[in-house]
Amino acid sequence: MKAERAGKVYLVGAGPGDPGLLTLRGRELLSRADVVIYDRLASPRIMEFVNPGAEKIYVGKRIGRHVANQQEINDLIVQKAREGKRVVRLKGGDPFIFGRGGEEAQILASRGIAFEIVPGVTSAIAVPAYAGIPLTHRSFTASVAFITGHRRFDTSEAPVDWEGLAKGVGTLVFLMGMSNLPNITENLIRFGRNPETPVAVIRWGTTPLQESIVGTLADIAGKVKESGFKPPAIIVVGDVCSVRDDINWFERQPLLGKKVLVTRTRQQASQLVRLLERKGAGCIECPTIEVRMVEDTSVLDGAIEDMDGYDWIIFSSTNAVKFFFTRLDQLGLDIRAMGKTRIAAVGSSTADAIRRLHLRVDAVPEDFRAEGLLEFFQGQDMKGKKVLIPRAVVARKVLPDGLGRLGARVTVAPIYETVPPEIAPQTLELLEEESIDVITFTSSSTVKNLFKTVPSDVIEKIRARAKVACIGPVTAKTAAKMGLQVDIVPGESTVPALVDAIEHSFLAE
Repeated sequence: MKAERAGKVYLVGAGPGDPGLLTLRGRELLSRADVVIYDRLASPRIMEFVNPGAEKIYVGKRIGRHVANQQEINDLIVQKAREGKRVVRLKGGDPFIFGRGGEEAQILASRGIAFEIVPGVTSAIAVPAYAGIPLTHRSFTASVAFITGHRRFDTSEAPVDWEGLAKGVGTLVFLMGMSNLPNITENLIRFGRNPETPVAVIRWGTTPLQESIVGTLADIAGKVKESGFKPPAIIVVGDVCSVRDDINWFERQPLLGKKVLVTRTRQQASQLVRLLERKGAGCIECPTIEVRMVEDTSVLDGAIEDMDGYDWIIFSSTNAVKFFFTRLDQLGLDIRAMGKTRIAAVGSSTADAIRRLHLRVDAVPEDFRAEGLLEFFQGQDMKGKKVLIPRAVVARKVLPDGLGRLGARVTVAPIYETVPPEIAPQTLELLEEESIDVITFTSSSTVKNLFKTVPSDVIEKIRARAKVACIGPVTAKTAAKMGLQVDIVPGESTVPALVDAIEHSFLAE
């Protein structure tokens, strides 16, 4: 009889919200998991790291609303492990800081199930840091305490030493304490803490939704009630909160709180999303393009066989670079097949993609468009020169037609095509629920395909509020033809320039 594979459970801390704070070990385990059981505070962006074939089970909890209670979660973890699965129990923050990870580990140990603990960056430390509050500081305190604020403080369970906290600890960090904030402040004052002690309440810390309220023990509860602050939030009590005015770095980011709809291929969205998020923006990715190699590569294959006969090869996009060298590899060849062929690129991103292959780029126009490259070739003797242009099936004719007029013999080799993907239901829900501030387009195809993939009523809702940002004039022209008012076009057609232009647009308001 074939032995069953032994299952194993990994209790993984997802960190406080910023996906960049997930540990390397956590990301590795997510990519290999058979089952991921996750809670409400695990960032949706982190779920992108999960093995595509894994079973994903949501067991989120919030006040007054539980998808599953703790006993049901315990039973589920044990059941999946006994099925021989690699189970990742993904928990917000750190599993052992008020995350009930200790209880889950005890259950696993008692059932003889193998497990591993993967610590996470706890929100108790990360959120104050993102709010500009050091939990310890030589000028203020050398002690800090973490306290759960979720339970009722008038019960006999796990009594709180209010006098010890009020008088003996410099910095107090309460997690999950929003509903008990009046009780917390009253008890600290009653047991000897100065009513004028600074307090900060930070909600959705480390995410683009982060916002803070500052006050004192005497008035913070009233300020929070008046503002309508809702969980999840961290409460920090102590003189260290006074340092916030000097080092409040995260909430000063220019795009904090702005929601950006990123429309481009899933493979290419990472740089744009990363740069926007580093400036504080919250990104909703809506892939409007799926890029794939064409089935018929006969034109390209013939050109590759005769590569030594070409004087120039022109790449107009990073996709052209990717699929050309992919096909080269499929044919059992490598960069040596390029011979003495000179290389031209439209745009710095395309040129960088070529340089990463340790190939020299002989021509990159200052104007990152086909017109700019054509201007370069007008200064060259192109009569009788053979030029290969691997490109998309549907593309502008400016370059091949212009080179032909200069006397060049041009081979256009269709190598990839773009098709609109099916939009995920979760993404559509986000677009219907969220107020989008900016929508980005990085090619004409992203514009056209947005209208094909997203229902017209949702597009109308977005366009009524959102600014439209296009990477260059060609994309902007397409957007205008589709009835969109284009608000932002950078001077240079690159992703970093697009992000800078979006930032400047909001700073100018």
